[in-house]
Amino acid sequence: MMLLERSMSAGYLANTYLVADGEDGSAVMIDAGGPLAPLLEAIDRARLTLTTVVLTHHHHDHVAALDEVVARFPGVPVLIHPAERRFVPQATGTLDEGEALSVGGLRIDPLHTPGHTSGMLSLLVSDGHEQALFTGDTLFKGSVGGVRAPDHTTYADLKASIMDKLLTFPPETPIHPGHTDPTTVGAELESNPFVRVWRGLDPEGATPCIALGRPATLILLGDDYDGGHKAWVRWPDGADDIVPGSRVVVGG
Repeated sequence: MMLLERSMSAGYLANTYLVADGEDGSAVMIDAGGPLAPLLEAIDRARLTLTTVVLTHHHHDHVAALDEVVARFPGVPVLIHPAERRFVPQATGTLDEGEALSVGGLRIDPLHTPGHTSGMLSLLVSDGHEQALFTGDTLFKGSVGGVRAPDHTTYADLKASIMDKLLTFPPETPIHPGHTDPTTVGAELESNPFVRVWRGLDPEGATPCIALGRPATLILLGDDYDGGHKAWVRWPDGADDIVPGSRVVVGG
């Protein structure tokens, strides 16, 4: 039976996950934002062996405790997408789509889901009986990743990562995002405001606004995981973008 533990940082609300194939078994750590204490306690309690660390991406809130992990588990492999290895000196190797990883009785299938970063990895973890998606900063409960962070790619990439990869799994598939609460594929298909517009269930907005100091059209202003907002805007040339809601002004 798959074991799953989560630790969420107080400031960034970033999740670090420990997934194992059962007590006395092997475990993988997904991201390393900390705090580590709850996960170290779980390792000791279930007598687990940490065999691998996989990073969804290189942003600080997901690697802040990586030095502590490496010090506590000397020699543990630290894997990241090839496009982002240069950002993480502690990385010992790379992992890309099509390169399945075995951790004891677990199979980890990396999915390249760019948008928020160029080498963003989502991970499908299965034990032969159940499976779960770890989506990094690509897809959150009720929201989506932005494409304005360091090493970002494009809105088109982000949309394709979500609609053509992550949300093609069975509706009951659990989703464990890089920040805050879990969800499911089915819940995001039905309730995520961005996904609903992409599916044609809800209309696009057409409100003039100022985004990042420039004229734009506000297509959607959605709630974000941190209590703020995320905005889908369209520039005058027709290009779409997802930006922080705090950088969008409507009227006045």
